[in-house]
Parts: sequence; structure tokens; C-alpha cells
Amino acid sequence: MAAHSACAAERADAAHGDVLGQAPNDPVALARVAAFHQALQQLGWVEGRNLRVDTRWSADNADDTRKYAAELVGLAPDVILSSGTIAAAALQQATRTVPVVFTFVADPVGGGIVDSLSRPGGNATGFISLEYSLSGKWPELLKEIAPSVKRAAVLRDLLSAGIGQFGAIQNAAPSLGIDVSPINVRDAGEIERAVAAFARTPNGGLIVTGSTSTATHRGLIIALAARHKLPAVFSSRFFVTDGGLISYGPDFVDQYRRAAAYVDRILRGEKPAELPVQAPTKYQLAINLKTAKALGLTVPLTLQASADEVIE
Repeated sequence: MAAHSACAAERADAAHGDVLGQAPNDPVALARVAAFHQALQQLGWVEGRNLRVDTRWSADNADDTRKYAAELVGLAPDVILSSGTIAAAALQQATRTVPVVFTFVADPVGGGIVDSLSRPGGNATGFISLEYSLSGKWPELLKEIAPSVKRAAVLRDLLSAGIGQFGAIQNAAPSLGIDVSPINVRDAGEIERAVAAFARTPNGGLIVTGSTSTATHRGLIIALAARHKLPAVFSSRFFVTDGGLISYGPDFVDQYRRAAAYVDRILRGEKPAELPVQAPTKYQLAINLKTAKALGLTVPLTLQASADEVIE
């Protein structure tokens, strides 16, 4: 997902903000952006009164993202909100002066977006999508909900720090008796072919890491897991509400609310260089019992009791 939003000063009492990224018909993206707008209103910024917002939906298309990033920078906004690594990188290419608040970026230091997490140093700051150590939790959950799993295909996006997440999974998997292998997420055809090939050998499961690409292709990934009877653990609850088996990951709606606070601080004069990049503070465990039943799995009551959301 990638969405860009920009806000810039038109009058002495008005701010102009831009939003870049995501897909305009994606209910998950719409919920996040709605939470951002609601939080801004609570901070005193009301669109049409003292705020103008221009939005571009690039839906994880790299060419569109670069084009829209340049468009939004050309509007001379006071601040730009972006979603995803591709969007944040495109904005870095387009401007080194317009303030940027990014969300859903796995490794902003490694990607050259900021100098460090504590002191970003440039025109961008924001929120990382997750800490790599979290990824080690996913094979644990896969084994707990599907004890017969001995092999796991890890769907990752190399452009969104998939290597780091895969490394944490690799470290955790041997003690659980799980062999892991990567599937690089580039396009729908590649995902479908790779999952079908993996599913030909029994006792397999899927681990779907957090990235813009896996979110964009979540409908296909969930359908493939169901078709091939593969237990799958995901990085965010919206996979489970869409039919996935189990997820553990950050509350990204909360991240957009927190991003609004950074936009507010920038609109009131603070500099991105002095606002530290923040990690998620809220995590969610979600389980879909209907999907578990279709896979012939019995979810332990202890696991159900620890979940934040159980879908029946």
C-alpha cells in the first residue's frame, strides 16, 4: 500500500498537507486515512477551515508513486504524509526540504531515509512498521496453531526489508522443528506459481511478512492458503478479518493516529530532523476460527484466550 497526503500554507491561518500511497478502494487503507483525519481534527486541524489536503493513491505502483511524489512536492505543501517504503523513498528523491512524515516503513535507516532513529537529521521522520525481533514470533504461532507443520514458505518483499524479517524467522524456526524457505513477492503470477510448487510437499505452512506488496496481494495470498490447505500466519489483523488464519503484528490504525500528532507538531513549527522515529506501541493477536475449521485445525483454548480478536 502506498498513499501520499500533503498539507501547505495558503493563508496565514491555513495549512496544506499531502498524502501519498495505498489504494483508493482498499477498506484497510481508507480506515487508516480516516483515523489520521479524525486525529488531526482533534488537534484542531479541520479540512476546509484551516487545512487543505491533497491525496494521491499509488497502490504500490512504483512508477505512479514517483510521479505522484513529484506532483505533491510541486504543490509546495507544509508537510507530506506517506505510507510504505516505496513512497518514502520516492519522496526522498523528490525533495530534501518539504517535511515528510512516513508510516509503514521497515528500515528507514538502511533505506537512507533518515540518519538515525533517535535523530533523523533531514526532512523526514515517522514510524517503523515493526521491529525485526517481532518476526520470530510468527513461526512460534504457526507451530502452536498447526503442530504438524515442518516446513514454512516465507513470503517477503526485498524492497521492504524482507531480508531482516526473514533473518529473525530463520533464527527462531530450527528450535521449533521448522525448515523455512523464502518466496519473493514481486507480482501475482510469481506468488501463485511459488505457493503452488511449495504446496506439493506435505506438512507445509506459510509465514507472510509485513510489507506493502503482501498487503496489496493479500486477497490472492489468503485464497492460495485456503486452496492448498496451508496454515498461514500473517503480520497484521486485516489479513485475518479478510479470511486468513492467524496474525500477530502492530496496530497500524493507531500508527496513523500517532502520525497525525507528528504532522500537528510540524505544522506548529517543529522540524522533522528533531522528531525521533518511533516504533509501534500496540500489537494485536487475531484468530479466525472459521478458517481454522476449514483447515481441520483445533485452536488451543489458551491461544484463543490470549487473542485480542477471535472471529467465529
